[in-house]
Amino acid sequence: MIARRVVVSGRVQGVGFRWHTRQRADQLGVMGWVRNTSGGLVEAHLEGDERAVESLVDWLGTGPAPARVESLDVVSAIPIGADSFDITR
Repeated sequence: MIARRVVVSGRVQGVGFRWHTRQRADQLGVMGWVRNTSGGLVEAHLEGDERAVESLVDWLGTGPAPARVESLDVVSAIPIGADSFDITR
């Protein structure tokens, strides 16, 4: 199991980014959370099988159709034992 903290910048709020991220995470079996930040970014904690997590990270580099991702900051994280994927505030 691996974990990643991801911060996505660009046109990523108000375009369904969190909802689509949760849908993709559920499809891949990735656990964790995603949230909007007050600075207009999207932040996520992802954990699970290495292939699944890396696949979701790759997807976050593009996001859903209405989004425009300008940058993606990915760092290793410590797994928290998440058992679902949540949209938090």
